[in-house]
Amino acid sequence: MRKYIATLLAALLLSPGVMAEVNYQVVPLPQKIELDPQGRKTLLVRGQEVAYPAGNARMERNARFAQEFLGLKPRLMKGKRREAPVCLTLGLQSENPDAYQITVDKRGVLIQGASESGVFYGIQMLRKSIAAEQGDSIELPLATIAAQPRFQYRGAMLDCSRHFFSTTFTKKFIDILALHGINQFHWHLTDDQGWRPEIKALPELEKASYRSCTVIGRNIGLHEPGGSLICDDTPVQGFYTQDELRDIVAYAAERYINIIPEIDLPGHMVAALSVYPELGCTGGPYPIRPYYTIDPDVLCAGNPKTLEFLKTVLGEICDVFPSRYIHIGGDETPRTNWKKCQKCQALMKELGLKEEAQLQSYINREVGKFLAGRGREMIGWDEVLEGGLAENAIVMSWRGYSGGIQAARQHHRVIMTPTDNCYFDYYQLGDREAQPVSIGGYLPLSRVYAMEPIPGELNEEEARYILGAQCNLWSEDMASPDHVMYMLLPRLAALCEVQWCQPAQKDFKAFTERLPQLQKLYRTAGYKYCTKYE
Repeated sequence: MRKYIATLLAALLLSPGVMAEVNYQVVPLPQKIELDPQGRKTLLVRGQEVAYPAGNARMERNARFAQEFLGLKPRLMKGKRREAPVCLTLGLQSENPDAYQITVDKRGVLIQGASESGVFYGIQMLRKSIAAEQGDSIELPLATIAAQPRFQYRGAMLDCSRHFFSTTFTKKFIDILALHGINQFHWHLTDDQGWRPEIKALPELEKASYRSCTVIGRNIGLHEPGGSLICDDTPVQGFYTQDELRDIVAYAAERYINIIPEIDLPGHMVAALSVYPELGCTGGPYPIRPYYTIDPDVLCAGNPKTLEFLKTVLGEICDVFPSRYIHIGGDETPRTNWKKCQKCQALMKELGLKEEAQLQSYINREVGKFLAGRGREMIGWDEVLEGGLAENAIVMSWRGYSGGIQAARQHHRVIMTPTDNCYFDYYQLGDREAQPVSIGGYLPLSRVYAMEPIPGELNEEEARYILGAQCNLWSEDMASPDHVMYMLLPRLAALCEVQWCQPAQKDFKAFTERLPQLQKLYRTAGYKYCTKYE
């Protein structure tokens, strides 16, 4: 221990930096911050060592993150004793794997997790505490800090179909999620406007990654009376190879983020129909749509090749994405063509179905059984409740809370993502002229923060089926990474407190007083964000 004290003193004498002091009022706020009653402090010196246990690749990676975020120098821990000024270790007793505890005492800093992910979140907490401080030597008040997330599922969705985003930006997006304690990245990869993932058995799908023009604005909100689109001739294109997808999956996993791919079916499939028109009820042609609406052209439920196509696609998706969860969309599927299609009506008669909604449920169940055979579980938007819910399906409730309430009462797991609290493609300020163009709507920071994922209508048993909450970024109007980040931040900070903090702990005024410290980190990292909030 004497040699580390000597190292600290030498660093103080030689450091040209300015002495800095921190507090632990970060976002999300830990459940426990106990400061030393005597106000004593210790020093964190950039360049000093951070020890981690030998033989654990994830803990070694955590030490590398500590090097990146805190300016520390990783080295192996030889024993169980605290052998360096900063130590990373496991063994925290908690049923929540993401729980962490930070002990700051006269010996230095101990970051302990219930698992490797907990240690990572503890490093992020310390990073946010000191990010705004300058200098090589930082005074840390002696304290015990502890936190664990309220929900096991903490999600954010990015739509890369309407506008394509590079692998470089996608990794930056993942970094932003990690900063906010998000552990599920829902990646929307296909829609009427573009098909993004490579499917080796169906190479023609690469042609579905291109459209000839794009939306550059609208006169007013698309879904409001009189709304219309303004387009130009700029093409939109982009395609992820399977090697690129695997690389991004690995990048996210290193940051304890699972990627949930979404292949939207049986609606929102015009891009696929553009190259495989025989899978539609009318036979096409099906030009890729440059505009965004609920399209009547969907996969033909009565064509046996449809399920063959879906199983081929989802089989390769499972090969690329190790996620336990696979999202099948299932939303906004008009059934008008099914009513007129001889193949669809014949299948309904064969199965004894009384309405077309049951035909969609049939597709969902077949897909669900296929995914179950691959060891996966199916997520669908709340429309999957119509016509009967597939066994073990998880419902993503977006049209308010009612679908989630219905599913939880049926003992199906639920992810809450209602438009009124979680659709980050809505305007975040009342003054629309002062903001980038949006699809419409109004979702201020305060309304995101006010979200309660567990509705009061549910009893204690039913409430257990609420897995967590998620925000959604639909990219109809977001052609650039800066626009995406502007719409995401700082609303993601509000959502992460919904995901991590207990309701009694939340206080919007106190949150806004802590927010500027996080925004300093946004600026340091080069993240664009909305500087005002309502």
